[in-house]
Amino acid sequence: MIHAIFFDFNGVIIDDEGLQLQVYQELFREQGIELTEADYLNSLGMDDETFVRAGYQRSNVSVSDDAVQGMLAEKTVRHRKLIENELPFFPGVVTFLKALACEHAVGLVSMATLDEAGYVLERAQIEQLFSVIVTTEDVTVCKPAPDCYRVALEKLNAKRREQRLLPLLPKECLVIEDSPPGIQSGRGAGMRTLGVTNTVSEAALRSAGADVVTASLFDWTVEAVHHVFD
Repeated sequence: MIHAIFFDFNGVIIDDEGLQLQVYQELFREQGIELTEADYLNSLGMDDETFVRAGYQRSNVSVSDDAVQGMLAEKTVRHRKLIENELPFFPGVVTFLKALACEHAVGLVSMATLDEAGYVLERAQIEQLFSVIVTTEDVTVCKPAPDCYRVALEKLNAKRREQRLLPLLPKECLVIEDSPPGIQSGRGAGMRTLGVTNTVSEAALRSAGADVVTASLFDWTVEAVHHVFD
């Protein structure tokens, strides 16, 4: 039975993969480097620093640590400018999160920075819905490595021990992801997986091993989770 649900952030909660691509295309273009949509999609699951270094490496251009950090800082500024008037949440996702959090542990597991994810959660006043938050600062490898989901479960079980509750097993956790590396990460941690076709095709998510694939989280409820996965 599912007792915990772990959400990816970009592409699952916030509809900003296109905005991330736009900002990075601008930044790389200013350095004389072309970033294609295919390049971006092939890099899903990477944290920002790994992504930026990979972009330079593809173009055989050397880059200093200071230049990488400068690009990351500018990316944050430009990304926030694009979402300053309205946070582009996917339809129904906040309602779904609130319903789940009333009955289950809900976690955020993302390769975004804590600064990026926390900024959005705080603005939307939904940070309190998450029992655990895992970001790129908590791990040393990106998705599809299973480390981030293993860390999320470790954090959750530490809280459960404090509450004198039995620890959860990986099979009692559901991962919701929009990318093949994310699905592979959840599966590698021994968890069930729900793929959402917000970013890539159903075929790509199924090829990655998603247990179930949906076009949207809009109609999902707590009852639907248990009907499908229990």
